[in-house]
Amino acid sequence: MSLQHHDDRREPLAELSRFRGEFYSCLTARSDALFELADAVLCGDGPVRSLAELSLVGECRRGHGGLYAALAQGRVDADRMRQALASVPLPRAADDRLVLAVDVTCWLRPDAHTSPDRILCHTYGRGKDQHIPVPGWPYSIVCALEPGRSSWTAPLDALRLAPGDDTATVTAWQLRDLVERLIAAGQWQAGDPDVLVIADAGYDAPRLAHLLRDLPVQVLARMRSDRVLRRPAPPRQPHTRGRPARHGGEFVFGQPDTWGTPDTETVTDTRLYGTALARSWDRLHPKLTHRSSWAAADGTLPIVEGTVIRLDIDHLPSGATPKPVWLWWSGTDATAADTDRLWQAYLRRFDIEHTFRLFKQTLGWTWLILAAYTQLRLARPLAADRRRPWERPVPAGRLTPARVRRDFRHIRPTAACPARAPKPTSPGPRRPPGRKNTRPTPRHDVHTPRKTGTTTTRAKKSTNPRPRRTG
Repeated sequence: MSLQHHDDRREPLAELSRFRGEFYSCLTARSDALFELADAVLCGDGPVRSLAELSLVGECRRGHGGLYAALAQGRVDADRMRQALASVPLPRAADDRLVLAVDVTCWLRPDAHTSPDRILCHTYGRGKDQHIPVPGWPYSIVCALEPGRSSWTAPLDALRLAPGDDTATVTAWQLRDLVERLIAAGQWQAGDPDVLVIADAGYDAPRLAHLLRDLPVQVLARMRSDRVLRRPAPPRQPHTRGRPARHGGEFVFGQPDTWGTPDTETVTDTRLYGTALARSWDRLHPKLTHRSSWAAADGTLPIVEGTVIRLDIDHLPSGATPKPVWLWWSGTDATAADTDRLWQAYLRRFDIEHTFRLFKQTLGWTWLILAAYTQLRLARPLAADRRRPWERPVPAGRLTPARVRRDFRHIRPTAACPARAPKPTSPGPRRPPGRKNTRPTPRHDVHTPRKTGTTTTRAKKSTNPRPRRTG
């Protein structure tokens, strides 16, 4: 190994060792077994299917009984873990801006009757045009995105939603706590560009921007194509009686005659989508009412202005018919460069789906897995391409998380390992044969929202067209 290559590996290896030490300090019970469990997940081959199989991995020095006890009795200090994740090097956009993607994904647990606080989660893709509710645990995940096309993200926080939680309120609290941690860790300083938060259409973007208005945060989210926004109120004419108008004319997404002349218009040639036409309209806001998430608000509701961007493309890589994408940005006075930067940043939001798939299909799903995935990301510059004979070679900087995981067992001996060796023990006494378990695990029902009223007749389905979403 050359001296230059040795120096290039020294800094990533030191950062990996530092994080492994921070991760070990976050474990408050059964720390050694939990730490080795994370190493077994990283060094194993293929998806993680059971703890018994993980105990057979060479890097795991404890039996399957110790791993089961680690998950049952072990504890992770989530607050310290969040601080450790916020202090690692994070990817940034081309303008040195932190870009965060927030989304809710469900860990389906249909047969886990002993798991509390399960909610009916809507699942997609389980049949043609079928959306089936399945009991599970919804998690709100926040990840830092990389600037280009990649299957890598940097998970920073995970929060399980409880029954009855308002998604916008919980997400705003989660983002506020995360941004404050990033500022405390030196990831954002005065004079840096505002942090860009990207969300999908399931979030109330104006409400999210209103709740985070005192932080250096900008919100970019997709909106449904049936929304109706309002323009600024026109200037009040002299000698006009009555209450001043708070809203201007309507901007209906589905009616082009209400759009008017766009403030910016750009045309970009892309490799995957052909010609991309982006138009933006400045200072549009929803007409809020005292219902839904604004029902508990007191007094006059605020006017949350932003920029609306419509993106049209020629074709999709799958061959499907493309539909226009409507985006709402919490900033105003957007330039043509801002419009292009924003819609391209929104496309990077889908990189978080690669992380979700790796969590669910390969690694598992706990705070333990977030720590394991962060170790994979930190080991990315150290990994060699141990490809299968039928796979194509990949440059060192383009390795996927799955390929970095293949080489982690060769990186692990060079990194710090604070876990202590297991002590030799003998199996404890079992329950005597024929004696039943006198302490059964409590079972919990799936939480379903209850409707008010005692009427038993089913309401007739409305034949009117779908109403416009004005709020």
